[in-house]
Amino acid sequence: MGIDTVRTDAADGADGRRREQRGWYFYDWACSVYSTSVLTVFLGPYLTSVAESAADADGYVHPLGIPVRSGSFFAYSVSLSVIVAVLVMPVVGAAADRTGRKKPLLGAAAYTGAAATAGMFFLDGDRYLLGGLLLVVANAAQSVAMMLYNSYLPQIAPPEERDAVSSRGWAFGYASGSLVLIANLVLYTGHASFGLSESEAVRVCLASAGLWWGAFALIPLRRLRDRRVAAREAALPGFRQLAATVRDMRRHPLTLAFLLAYLVYNDGIQTVISQASVYGSEELGLGQSTLIVAVLLVQVLAVVGALALGRLARTYGAKRTILGSLVAWTVTLAAGYFLPAGAPAWFFVLAAGIGLVLGGSQALSRSLFSHLVPPGREAEYFSAYEMSDRGMSWLGPLLFGLTYQLTGSYRDAIISLVAFFVIGFVLLARVPVRRAIGDAGNPVPERI
Repeated sequence: MGIDTVRTDAADGADGRRREQRGWYFYDWACSVYSTSVLTVFLGPYLTSVAESAADADGYVHPLGIPVRSGSFFAYSVSLSVIVAVLVMPVVGAAADRTGRKKPLLGAAAYTGAAATAGMFFLDGDRYLLGGLLLVVANAAQSVAMMLYNSYLPQIAPPEERDAVSSRGWAFGYASGSLVLIANLVLYTGHASFGLSESEAVRVCLASAGLWWGAFALIPLRRLRDRRVAAREAALPGFRQLAATVRDMRRHPLTLAFLLAYLVYNDGIQTVISQASVYGSEELGLGQSTLIVAVLLVQVLAVVGALALGRLARTYGAKRTILGSLVAWTVTLAAGYFLPAGAPAWFFVLAAGIGLVLGGSQALSRSLFSHLVPPGREAEYFSAYEMSDRGMSWLGPLLFGLTYQLTGSYRDAIISLVAFFVIGFVLLARVPVRRAIGDAGNPVPERI
């Protein structure tokens, strides 16, 4: 079960380590355009319109003979992609740790996702089944690739560098997402001047994200390297591997305690991201152009926030900085409750607040978790982390929806999410991270 090499190979020297780190940043640069342009902006409305064009007189489509409301098809496709990812990630993570060959697996996942995204160019007419299939493949591949990508962090950065390295990775991703989204919005809003219909412009925007992803993924695949490991047992199937990983994590209860805290407050973060546009359009009466500008503002300021919180972590430690960001999330949501309707300027202020804490809280959570992973089990443990990040964020949307259903107020729904940040704060504050790092078998940084 042992590993032949240390996590950060000092023999490589600082130059080799910096080269790998720079390559690692570029995977975030490559894949973040999928999350921003495809999932956040274009695919949901477009795939829904394609499903509606294929619907029967009652508004239903029938994938595999199952009646599904056309307006629900996108959400169900996203849910199915999460199930596929949950089945695949533990197996791939265990195989990566047992063979040491993360890079070929990362390449396979990245190019599967990029190819599926580029294939969205052919999503026209009533091809909703094609759109659903490509979404499931792209989203699941993105989750698997991000799990492998994150698991490199303990290997390419010594403990004292991880907060900064993780923060720079997030900053690269948000910068890339902003740049491509601006280009896509120029194409979309001026599609007639480019000789394109609105549908063709959307399809070009979707496909361009896949091409961008595939092109820039070459950089990390050239610079990252595999580490040799001792031969270990074969990976187990699906949920058996996940169960084995959870059993191993029970030997590190403080690591599990951090993961629980992260699961709670990240559920709040993901719900705010997904529901802020609904709040802006339905409660505040803001138009689509205002919401798109707000998304761009979040992306740009998330770069600043990720780098700024990374610097704060050098002085105050990652745990304290994350706790501070959770306080900021709570204040931001409380302010959002009082926003006046029909006032875009105040919604932009809210978006700015979200952007400034978004990147930093996510980046530092990733780097802090990397200290809590036992040596030689990076990909396996990060598969559980990735499932917390992507596959378990269901309670927040449920609470948001139930609160609206019971009160009829999106203001009450948005303020209900404060509970996730308060509970997450309490759970994280109770984790003795220095002892948790030592118990995982890792060196304890001077400031954490």
